[in-house]
Amino acid sequence: MMMKVVFFFVSIVLFSATDLIAQSQSPDAVKINLPVGFTTEVIGKNLGRARHIAVNSNGDVYIKLDRPRNGKGILRLRDKNRDGKIDDTTSFGDYGGTGIAIKNGYLYASSNSAVYRYKLNNNEPDTEHPETIVSGLLDRGQHNSKSITLDNNGNIYVNIGAPSNACQLQDRATGAPGQDPCPLLDVSGGIWQFKADKTGQKFEDGVRYATGIRNTVGLDWNSATNTLFAMQHGRDGLQDYHFFPDSVSVELPAEEMLEVSKAGDNFGWPYCFYNQFIGKKVLNPEYGGDAKTVGRCEDVKLPVMAFPGHLAPNAILFYTGNQFPEKYRNGAFIAFHGSWNRAPLEQKGFFVAFVPFKNGKPSGNWEMFATGFAGRENVTAPNQAVFRPCGLAQGPDGSLYVTDDAKGYVWKINFTGK
Repeated sequence: MMMKVVFFFVSIVLFSATDLIAQSQSPDAVKINLPVGFTTEVIGKNLGRARHIAVNSNGDVYIKLDRPRNGKGILRLRDKNRDGKIDDTTSFGDYGGTGIAIKNGYLYASSNSAVYRYKLNNNEPDTEHPETIVSGLLDRGQHNSKSITLDNNGNIYVNIGAPSNACQLQDRATGAPGQDPCPLLDVSGGIWQFKADKTGQKFEDGVRYATGIRNTVGLDWNSATNTLFAMQHGRDGLQDYHFFPDSVSVELPAEEMLEVSKAGDNFGWPYCFYNQFIGKKVLNPEYGGDAKTVGRCEDVKLPVMAFPGHLAPNAILFYTGNQFPEKYRNGAFIAFHGSWNRAPLEQKGFFVAFVPFKNGKPSGNWEMFATGFAGRENVTAPNQAVFRPCGLAQGPDGSLYVTDDAKGYVWKINFTGK
């Protein structure tokens, strides 16, 4: 079969007139739309590629930068005089990455191949003595961010994304067969569990807690259910197989909210994808599928909720605060980074959504919560979006923080009821 190769990295970017308009638009003129009663304020701007975020009990804000800025990859924003404004910014850590979390008096942060922690002594991180919790994690460039979250029993969970689209013999080549079995699943394509308080661990010391997950940037531990939740980034390139018209193809596969309820849960990648139109996991074309046939996917675990394709969910946060109205308690906020691969239709995403939960399960349809980040209605390429939401965190007062890794902005969202 003739194979059409789709290159993932493009060395030359052609800018249209609309690109230039988006680039010249003032970020401060972009209005973030929220439900009635909510307000937002910018607490940081031009910080660098701000990925995930964590807020300490004293209100200090920690941000992980995708790439070090001035040689440092972690920012701390502090309101020293308690007037509601950030007036002290420091940085430390000589590595880029995505993951950051605070638990039991430690700040945890990840590079693309390791996880570190810093002791918080009276809310001051011991930046001179970072401890290496895990090292030697797979980093082959593609899907290499190591998102992290911690449970309440001394474990830390690390995403190890697969450096592949569907484990083909020739990656991202239409018609190239998939490897069966997929060798990547031994070292990636899942979530690994390590001890949160043990230093010097290697990849081999971890437990493969969940498998069959192509890549998940958004992770959170749901204390109400005592289970791990993850947001799967679905595969690319199904449009090239022409199973459906463009209007349907660009929505496949679904972006999935996964609940890992026990060690060993299998969600089917690379053999399967979730077709939200029929509510089933079906075979990928690289493994003989036609986007409708279930086959060997019958026994893999289904998502607890599905979203349109290619929205790129980069964070999930279960809200446990008291500031927001009752409907938000124990529900999930999700930051959608925005798509790059929905051609020939417009790109979508660039918003924060909310999923209500009841008794540990989604209890209604997902809804838009914060929109307008793109700064325009029609986006045909991701560089046209002014902002791209990436990280979420809850403050000690119950406020919600959102990061952007395009312009390095951080917003604080409060509920005032007015």
